[in-house]
Amino acid sequence: QVQLVESGGGLVQAGGSLRLSCAASGSIFSRNTVGWYRQAPGKEREMVATITSGGRTNSADSVKGRFTISRDNAKNTVYLQMNSLKPEDTAVYYCAVSTVIRTYWGQGTQVTVSS
Repeated sequence: QVQLVESGGGLVQAGGSLRLSCAASGSIFSRNTVGWYRQAPGKEREMVATITSGGRTNSADSVKGRFTISRDNAKNTVYLQMNSLKPEDTAVYYCAVSTVIRTYWGQGTQVTVSS
């Protein structure tokens, strides 16, 4: 059974920073791609950033240069450093671990950016 627990969300003013963490249980974390996704009210869930087991990263154009994804396999944890936050970054942020069989999701953490 894989469990993902996100933390670090909250309320921040525009221009501020937050660091999200996602701790995973189980043995699949280090071998698979992990990522952060977000869903704003009334919108579909979208990819924010992903990182492969080898450390290759990919991020959405909307967050390039502002958000950085990283992982610590020894701690089974993935991070999302978010800088220069904008009101349009407001959403529930989810972490996910993708295997060849399925994707595991966390419960989400709310990020609210005030203008």
